[in-house]
Amino acid sequence: MLHAKSDSDVTSLDPSSPRSPRRHVYYVQSPSRDSNDEDKSSSMQHTPAYNTPTDSPSHPSYGRHSRASSSSRFSGTFRGRKRNDKGWPECNVIEEEGDYDEFYADKGYTRRCLILIALLGFVLVFSIFCLIIWGASRPYKAKIAVRSLTVHNFYFGEGADLTGVPTKMLTMNCSVKMNVYNPATFFGIYVSSSPVNLMFSEIAVATGQLRKYYQPRKSHRVVTVNLQGNKVPLYGAGAGLAVSDGNRRVPLLLVFEVRQRGNVVGKLVKTRHQRRISCSLLVDSRNNKPVKLKEKSCKYD
Repeated sequence: MLHAKSDSDVTSLDPSSPRSPRRHVYYVQSPSRDSNDEDKSSSMQHTPAYNTPTDSPSHPSYGRHSRASSSSRFSGTFRGRKRNDKGWPECNVIEEEGDYDEFYADKGYTRRCLILIALLGFVLVFSIFCLIIWGASRPYKAKIAVRSLTVHNFYFGEGADLTGVPTKMLTMNCSVKMNVYNPATFFGIYVSSSPVNLMFSEIAVATGQLRKYYQPRKSHRVVTVNLQGNKVPLYGAGAGLAVSDGNRRVPLLLVFEVRQRGNVVGKLVKTRHQRRISCSLLVDSRNNKPVKLKEKSCKYD
């Protein structure tokens, strides 16, 4: 219930107020059951005082006034500043301290370092692994045993060399049989040989070579090498051969070298071994039976 305005309810404002020379303050009293009861006059509730009704939040024009005042204050902050092409006031850009380019550059550098360290670590571990495998494969050398030599043809007579010098000539054809064993447990080997020479008094009277082949791990193989000599000039050794042939015991020396190569880890880790073999034997030119070689007849270096 609103009461009429009285002289006691009117207060004077400061004359220096820019909005109005004189403003009134309004009070709202809550309704009471007994308006004549003076003892309950203390139950009157006061609401905040506003200079004018338009200042009250319930007044429709309150929002427009507040927005207008805020916009005027906002526009006042940019008053007197330069404006860009679009009409907006120019503002100073706040520059943050620190260089982000250096931050990202350091991050990329750290990542590259980590990748490089990981790569080097992998190479180191793999190298150690290959070194261990190589060391474990070193003891596995192919075991070779020369079994026999068979003379198929043996012709001895007079002749002349390419320059026309008369001398003793020898033509022979024979074969050597040997056993090769690969003791390696985890890799195969490639076996080959140097020229296999059958010597008489330091002259190679027959020559052949073992063809390269692959032999699996833990396996045996019997190989045969054919030796041939065609009209080999003997020169001063011819007389000695004639005597030996007359006795049907021609001393010969078999000399060659066996080579083995094993690919332990592909072509990255390889193992190589060489064995030089020399065997002494006596051959009967009139006997085509195989000449068996004893273990003491050959040297394996």
